[in-house]
Amino acid sequence: ADIRLVSEQFSQSPQKLSFYSWYGSARLYRFRVPPDTVLLRWLLQVAQGGGPTCANLEITVYFRYGAPPVINPLGTSFPANTSMQPSFLIKMLQSNTSINVSHPAPGDWFVAAHLPPSSQKIEVKGFIPTCAYIFQPDMLVVRVVEVSILEPDTPLPQTLLSQPGYLKIFVPEFTQELRLELQGCVSNGSRGCPVHLTVGSATLPSNFQKVLTCTGPAQACRLLLPSPPWDRWLQVTAKSLAGPRVLVAFSAVASLTACRPWIVNFQHLLQNSSNQSRNNTSAGLLPPGPGWRGLGGSSRVGGGPFCLLSYQAVREDVDVVSVHFRPPDRASVLVRSDVPAVMRLQLSTGMDSGGSLTIALWANESVMPNNTWVKACVNAASPFLSFSAALNCTTAFFQGYPLSLSTVSRKAHLIIPYPETDSWYLSLQLVCPQSPEGCEEASVLVETALSLVPCLNDCGPYGQCLLLRRHGYLYAGCSCKAGWRGWSCTDNSTAQTLAQQQVAVLLLTLSNLVFLAPIALSVHRCLLVEASVYAYTMFFSTFYHACDQPGEAVLCILSYDTLQYCDFLGSGVSIWATILCMARLKAALKYVLLLLGTLVLAMTLQLDRRGAWNMMGPCLFALVVMVTMWVYRCGHRRRCYPPSWQRWAFYLLPGISMAAVAIAIYASMMTSDNYYYTHSIWHMLLAGSAAFLLPPRDKHAEPWACSQGLACHYQICKNHREELYTVT
Repeated sequence: ADIRLVSEQFSQSPQKLSFYSWYGSARLYRFRVPPDTVLLRWLLQVAQGGGPTCANLEITVYFRYGAPPVINPLGTSFPANTSMQPSFLIKMLQSNTSINVSHPAPGDWFVAAHLPPSSQKIEVKGFIPTCAYIFQPDMLVVRVVEVSILEPDTPLPQTLLSQPGYLKIFVPEFTQELRLELQGCVSNGSRGCPVHLTVGSATLPSNFQKVLTCTGPAQACRLLLPSPPWDRWLQVTAKSLAGPRVLVAFSAVASLTACRPWIVNFQHLLQNSSNQSRNNTSAGLLPPGPGWRGLGGSSRVGGGPFCLLSYQAVREDVDVVSVHFRPPDRASVLVRSDVPAVMRLQLSTGMDSGGSLTIALWANESVMPNNTWVKACVNAASPFLSFSAALNCTTAFFQGYPLSLSTVSRKAHLIIPYPETDSWYLSLQLVCPQSPEGCEEASVLVETALSLVPCLNDCGPYGQCLLLRRHGYLYAGCSCKAGWRGWSCTDNSTAQTLAQQQVAVLLLTLSNLVFLAPIALSVHRCLLVEASVYAYTMFFSTFYHACDQPGEAVLCILSYDTLQYCDFLGSGVSIWATILCMARLKAALKYVLLLLGTLVLAMTLQLDRRGAWNMMGPCLFALVVMVTMWVYRCGHRRRCYPPSWQRWAFYLLPGISMAAVAIAIYASMMTSDNYYYTHSIWHMLLAGSAAFLLPPRDKHAEPWACSQGLACHYQICKNHREELYTVT
């Protein structure tokens, strides 16, 4: 065993997985990998509940370094100009799985998991048993406690036998190139260098580790890294390829090529703002002296050439996961042909990776010379500087995002969802592919708009930007409506038209007008309390569904939560009042039970608004009271109650059938696609069943008798004890 290695294990609390419908359905885990880690092992565990509804579902697990993984299991489209890398994922069927990552990058690592896409069926909570799938990832790391420090231009002797050698070198800011070389390599006295070098750290989904296998002459064993990551330690692992018990000795030498930047800051702008106009900004931004044309090669300050124009971008924190970046003069960046202009965007707070990085560039038509291009690259960790050699935006360990401006296309946009936690760099340089000599004295002012936003365009008119939280980490996601889908709710492949939205609103609101029938019957039979309950339900159900609609056809007279609560409460109290009315209780007992049931329903809906048994429990109790009273009357009168077969055939059986169909639709037939139709039918069946099930008026009571109480005259009163009628 290697005594230089120690192991540590990290765990997070398990979470219940959900079927995928949008990004918030995925369960996110955040881990921090310590420095000098040589092995990372993910231990993935899945536990599922027992029962007939539990099946071996396929669980998708994503991994990413530096930011939450960008996932798209539904295959929806992204907004225009969005650049993203496909996520590294695995699919699990068994309960336990492990994933190994060698030489992982230190910092934040994210794991996301979800079940297969949902069936869009609207299930009533607690009515149908469901199976719970619990997912828990554990992280096991093996790190080195003794690492050799490789200093620049200083040979570091190394001897390999059976254990690898661990080295690291610090790469300072403004390093243009790193060269790693093995010198004096011998293997048991013979020439040759059987050494396997691994430079850099592994990241997911993309891995840009550099691997160098040295088997030939020692003088050919070298590695050149352009634009290595700045301000961090770079890991180097050396392994012997000579076999066991074969000694390999060499000296590792690292050489750094640094260049001096010309830093454009507030002081330079203030010094030149008094005597130079905006169109002549180039003279004030560049180094003084007659040699400004040779900025990239001949001008030297402190013994080194200028390699870039460094713009100090000002970071302005606006809100959570919301940041604006701007140059010192708030808009413009001077772009030349001899050296790139570089702007640094600080996204290293640990909370910036939960949004979207948006970059917009544009050049004025009057300042853009013909046959010229402004090439731009967006990179993390270090800027792209080799515009003269290639335009692929590739640095030592990162594949950047290219942008370009020309006389034909003067605007460029880039969107990076969930950017990695790091320092990001925007590099720009003027290129003349047809006539390079025409670019020597040319310069272009490029306007920039750089920002980090939670959601692009606030998810548009058919989405809602939501901030999600996991153990103090905040990240944003779009919840789409009206059939719109995608990362920013821009995918209209399944979207509803405005006409479909209006039809849906009319169905869900006007279907409540069926409650006018039980309201009229209640007033006709002097059941004023029941009529008030039905009127309350009709009113709030109508305006709740007018407010609940996505898109443009929306009307909210109160807050959404208030309307939803009143709608649910009205539906429950309507069922409760109808059943109590059918029981034909004494007035005092009836109103006491009605009030108590309403209070219990109000409490249970506050505890869990969508729990099925919270509403069905009181209603079943009322049903038991009604059946008990009917059975009592059957025994007391020695005949069936209600006694009339017409009452059973034309009122009770149709009402019970409508109520049964309504419950079946509500519990098992509603989906996201047919909700507008099935829920409208539920409204009509609920109101229709109430109209059929309401008991008839007393035989000796006149229709609309309750209105007679408003005048002064004789009334027919009922003695509830003797069931006799007298005139008073």
